[in-house]
Amino acid sequence: MVECCGEKTVYQGRIRQMNITAPRGTKDILPDEISRWHAVENLFASVCERYGYGEIRTPTFEKTELFARGVGDSTDIVRKEMYTFDDKAGRSMTLRPEGTAGIARAYIENGMASLPSPVKLYYDMSFFRYEKMQKGRYREFWQLGCEIFGSSSAYADAEIIAVLDTFFTELGLSERQLELGSIGCPECRPDFITALRAHFEADLDKMCADCQERFEINPLRILDCKVETCQPFIATAPSQLDYLCGACDEHFAKVKLALDELDITYNVNRSMVRGLDYYTRTVFEYVSTHVGTQGSICGGGRYDGLVEILGGKHTPAVGFAMGIERLLLEIEAQEVEFPPLAPLDLFIISFPDTAVSALALAQKMIRSGLIVQTDVMERSLKAQMKQADRSSAQYMLVFGAEELESKQFLLKRLSDGVEHTVAVDDLADYLLKAREK
Repeated sequence: MVECCGEKTVYQGRIRQMNITAPRGTKDILPDEISRWHAVENLFASVCERYGYGEIRTPTFEKTELFARGVGDSTDIVRKEMYTFDDKAGRSMTLRPEGTAGIARAYIENGMASLPSPVKLYYDMSFFRYEKMQKGRYREFWQLGCEIFGSSSAYADAEIIAVLDTFFTELGLSERQLELGSIGCPECRPDFITALRAHFEADLDKMCADCQERFEINPLRILDCKVETCQPFIATAPSQLDYLCGACDEHFAKVKLALDELDITYNVNRSMVRGLDYYTRTVFEYVSTHVGTQGSICGGGRYDGLVEILGGKHTPAVGFAMGIERLLLEIEAQEVEFPPLAPLDLFIISFPDTAVSALALAQKMIRSGLIVQTDVMERSLKAQMKQADRSSAQYMLVFGAEELESKQFLLKRLSDGVEHTVAVDDLADYLLKAREK
């Protein structure tokens, strides 16, 4: 019996099987799925860069204070969902639950305010929230997003929406609807909050415990409640659009005018809210119109006070985020086709005395830009032939002693069995030209 770190690893002559699985709320992304992720991520990066956005990546964990101050300590994210821990020095750290607060911190810390405005950033990162498990929603999840810092113009809001619209169009996600609203600013929001309190107070005892607590802390959060028994009271609540100050009303009108000019259709949503406290003025989300999957695909809006809340100078900003897992489910539901994986150009079959030379040839072909495999299991010739057939390679060659000496190969096209003799120095060019046909 053997012990390791105090635990017995052998019991009654048998090795104990350790049943270690991925943590609940996480998933492995395997090779047969990752190609879909890459297609989405690469297209998103391409669209963002065409609009002049640069990629940013922030630390996986940050000081807890960043999210308490930036996201808002009355939000469900901060109160219930963050993965928070003390490091070895006793400092409170949190796995990032969302992207904007960390990017705003990076904007301040790295002196990006001195760059020409606007500063336009995009990201592709993982995030962590301890929340209820749902289809397409995980406790470790990935998001794509964009941020614009430094512009208070409604036209920046329109551009950030245009980035999304272009991305969805090029992706082929046609069954979508842009929901557009405004939640005002610190000048006009107090009157709206007063109206909300007056509306909910009479029926507060009929609402869920969370909403009763939100009523005291921040009644705006009630509008984001998903509990069914609270919905009738939320549906009849006042709209922030009726309480916009003159500046916010003008800003919202300019956003709509710009979207009209860009030929981006939208629905003015009078009851739209966002789940984070830093939002001001424009809020929006794209929702699916596909039967059976109707729901939010992404969301965003303006957050003019966030940088200042985190210790920087007043900096207007606007952005959005969307979950990749949810997006992939929507893509599948709308039957969007992804480009096929690039096929294997060549499979090299070798003998024991040519196996190393076959590896060297494969290396040379790969560095020429080809996709090539050769046997690394020291299988029999017959087994390698079967592997070549299963690989769906365009071509196959057998690398024997004669080929090693003559530096000439009999190249066989697997689709129809046609064979050609090709010199080793011409092999890469031959295969690259065949790929183009």
